[in-house]
Order: sequence, then C-alpha cells, then structure tokens
Amino acid sequence: MTEWPDANLDLFVQTALAKKAEAVVILDVRQKTSIADVFIICSGRSSRQVEAIAEHIVAEMKQHGYRPLSSEGVKEGRWALIDYGHILVHVFHEPVRAFYNLDGLWVDAPRISTPSLAEQVVRPPEIEEYVE
Repeated sequence: MTEWPDANLDLFVQTALAKKAEAVVILDVRQKTSIADVFIICSGRSSRQVEAIAEHIVAEMKQHGYRPLSSEGVKEGRWALIDYGHILVHVFHEPVRAFYNLDGLWVDAPRISTPSLAEQVVRPPEIEEYVE
C-alpha cells in the first residue's frame, strides 16, 4: 500500500467511517485517468445508509473547506458519487458495488493507506445479484 502525503485524505475516510461505511478503499488513479487523482470507494448496507454516508461526507467536508463540484445519486441510495475534483468519492449499496466492481476494474491502481484505514476491519462486500 502507498502512503498518501496529504493528511486531509484521511478526513474523508474518518467522515465515511463515522457513519459506519464498510470496506473503504482508496485508489491512486493518477497514472490511470485524468478525471481524478484518487477514488475513495465504500459501501453501506442499505440505501438509507448510503444516503446518510454521502450526506455526512458533504456536510462534514464543507466544514473543512471542501465543497463538492457535483454529486449524483445521493437520494436514490444505490450509488452516490461526490466529485471533489481531484478526489471522487463513491458510496455504494453493497450489491451495487459488487455488480459494478470498481475495485476489480481498477485492480492495477495502487491502494493508498491512511491512519484511519489501518484501523478499519475489512470485510469484503457481499455478492448478491443486482437487478436494476
């Protein structure tokens, strides 16, 4: 795992974990795409929890001076995307995360470690069939 020099990245992780986000992963995509430097991917166990995690991230990060450029899917609670420019936060309902498999799609992107991630108990997302 790669250490990230910006300590503020851990604020995003702490904020997601405060609402019980699961399986938090940070991907360094600087060498893979021009759309962002970092993807933060996490899961919620229900659509309501996905909405709560995403709303909490937006509210808390505003207090630290981070305002999203845009956000999508928050109210639907299946896949919330919060765009901070260099950081893209993906909050998935577990079966949707397994279906889209961003972790697998970006498998060759280095994983980034933060102090809060080091304390996290990692449980892989449950694989359930997702029907849209």
